[in-house]
Amino acid sequence: MGIVNVTPDSFSDGGSYLDPDAAIAHGLALAAAGAALIDVGGESTRPGAEPVDADEELRRIMPVVEKLVAQASVPVSIDTTKAAVARAALDVGARMVNDVSGGAADPDMLRVVAEARAAYVAMHMRGTPRTMQQEAHYTDVVRDVGDELRARVARAIDAGIDARALLADPGIGFAKTAEQNVALLRALPEIAARVGVPLLVGSSRKSFLARIAGIDDRAGRDDATLATTVWCFEQGAALVRVHDVAGSRRAVELLETLGRATPEGMAA
Repeated sequence: MGIVNVTPDSFSDGGSYLDPDAAIAHGLALAAAGAALIDVGGESTRPGAEPVDADEELRRIMPVVEKLVAQASVPVSIDTTKAAVARAALDVGARMVNDVSGGAADPDMLRVVAEARAAYVAMHMRGTPRTMQQEAHYTDVVRDVGDELRARVARAIDAGIDARALLADPGIGFAKTAEQNVALLRALPEIAARVGVPLLVGSSRKSFLARIAGIDDRAGRDDATLATTVWCFEQGAALVRVHDVAGSRRAVELLETLGRATPEGMAA
């Protein structure tokens, strides 16, 4: 899943694609580089981010979503917690809603997704982006996140969303410390078993990678992200959400080649 942040304040690329034409070109480039989906968002969810109202979010994302739906070779996902924004994007052809609140922020979200027969990503987060880092207190982070995420998945199914159209995201970096993020990445198979649906994982360029790898520049974060991309797929994740699609795609293709290799050599 390639990331298109149509925001002035996202942690990695805020402002780079605030102009609709730049965002559209970036989304098309991500598709050409091998993204399976393009995820468009108009509100930053970085720690401490201020909320954006629905009108502003729609102003930012709608020209981008409409053009990408018409021109891109892959489906478009809308990254939002607001039912009104999700509905507008789905009405013009978006196929998935990526909701960092897991349905908790807007009581109408699950109904809107179900009525549109769209795919849905339920993510784990406590609090809001402004407050979430104060909520990183768990008895057992793997068990607690898995159980809370399973409850969100169950609510989505109860609301009428097809279980086959659901993904769960453990919310790396959302109300988690660096150590808790690592624990969740190590336990992806256990989390998948707890929630009962495929996993999407988003760790791209996040600050915990800089901390544990001892780097703090974009190139270094992209290198660290590649390691997590390979790890996530090795641990059974269905999808990863990344900024650098081309690098991740190459890493995944090499992983698949290695997986097909035999003692006699590489399979075709």
